[in-house]
Amino acid sequence: MNFRNSGGAGSLRLGVCVLALSIATATALTGMTAPAAALSEIKREELPSPSTPPAASTDDVSPGAVPLPDPIHTSQPPSGETESPEDEQPPAQVDPDTTPDGDSTARPHVSPDAPLPEIIYDLDKLPEPVRRMHGLILEASKSGDINRLKPLVGASDSGTQLSLTEIDGDPIEFLKGLSGDTEGQEILAIMEEVLSAGFVHLDAGTPQELYVWPYFFAVPLDKLDARQRVELFKIVTAGDYEDMQQFGAYIFYRLGITPEGRWAFFVAGD
Repeated sequence: MNFRNSGGAGSLRLGVCVLALSIATATALTGMTAPAAALSEIKREELPSPSTPPAASTDDVSPGAVPLPDPIHTSQPPSGETESPEDEQPPAQVDPDTTPDGDSTARPHVSPDAPLPEIIYDLDKLPEPVRRMHGLILEASKSGDINRLKPLVGASDSGTQLSLTEIDGDPIEFLKGLSGDTEGQEILAIMEEVLSAGFVHLDAGTPQELYVWPYFFAVPLDKLDARQRVELFKIVTAGDYEDMQQFGAYIFYRLGITPEGRWAFFVAGD
């Protein structure tokens, strides 16, 4: 047996196998490294850029979720801004012929729980301007000539109030219209009786301070005694008295004069 030749052939076959295995291994490694090389060649700008996730809309809120409230808006002006002077309301003007609650001083405002005011008959207790105006009105009433009231009534905004509502035209003609006769003498007779009764001094020391005739204006009717009811019946009838009892106050003619001597009102009604 020639071992030399046999050994040579085996070595040749072994070499061939090793060579084939080397070629196969190299081919496999080449296939594995190709994708890595391809990824490295992708340009950076071709990659998708990171983006902020979109805000969730109200349609995406699940049924069980509670939606957030809207931002709170305040009525305050922005920082650095202030309200203009035009936005500020001017203080309300006080009408001297109205009470603090807005009612006219010519309307009855008798409180049943308030202490009774002093009933005064002595005209000497009146301030001189009030006493003078009282005398002038009383003198004109007794004269029977209603036109003598014209300079006492006045015609300006501060003139005498002759009705609880606005009147148009001449105040003397308005007074004639209140009278049962055409000359206004009935209304003069009522005025004389009113001024001949006792009076009260109301709201002393306030803008509403007044001297008012007759005193029934400020005294509850159910607190009048027998003598005072006789004085009342000089001015009103028994039927008028019953009507006023149902109303709860004296609502016939009354006359007011301010401490300065201005004839403030001569009205009837509620």
